[in-house]
Amino acid sequence: MTSTISKESLPKHVAIIMDGNGRWAEKHAFPRVRGHRKGAESVRTIVTLSRKLGISWLTLYAFSEENWKRPTHEVSALMKLLGSFLKRELKEMKENGIRLNVIGRTEKLPTATREILLDTIRQTSHGRRMVLTLALSYSGRQEILDAASALARKVKNGDMDPADITEDLFSANLYTSGMPDPDLVIRTSGEYRISNFLLWQISYSEIYITPTLWPDFGEAEFLNALSEYRKRDRRFGAVATTQ
Repeated sequence: MTSTISKESLPKHVAIIMDGNGRWAEKHAFPRVRGHRKGAESVRTIVTLSRKLGISWLTLYAFSEENWKRPTHEVSALMKLLGSFLKRELKEMKENGIRLNVIGRTEKLPTATREILLDTIRQTSHGRRMVLTLALSYSGRQEILDAASALARKVKNGDMDPADITEDLFSANLYTSGMPDPDLVIRTSGEYRISNFLLWQISYSEIYITPTLWPDFGEAEFLNALSEYRKRDRRFGAVATTQ
């Protein structure tokens, strides 16, 4: 089925809100950590398929700023799982030209996890086939505040005038500087909300909601989302060409 999809019809940048690991575990009477482990398998599946299809940018909402409020043992397990996942996938990322990127306040991550993350970023820095971005300790509102603060400091220091601030300049001060805005945002688990994810960047993104829980989100579901995307008429505020 993947061979029938032309790269021209695909989104250049797909962003995914991976939701439902906990509910999947509860549904199967497993500990919540088991759901996160199963969710990591879905990450591998979607990253691999995205690379095969030729999607250039894939951004995954892996851990929000609000997730620090979860029970300590669950957060600790998630951080260890992240480190293990990166170690396990490093060889394949390097072989397949996948460059790892991260957005968020990563200084809040445990030292051991952060060191593995930074080492993976360094070792995959020459990847040119796809950029995999993990949103970790990420908050869309905080990102906007940080960008505003950076610009305010430049104005205060006399390096620029407030009138010089444009959308492009503001975007250049976000965590996602240098990245294209997402064409498609996918949310699993059936929740109809953005959850503080890429608030500035998704102004004109197409949104696809599926009731499927993230651990059950596989190739078929991803291809369905891409098929739906190809049916959308992206006008960016303009009038449809048929009118």
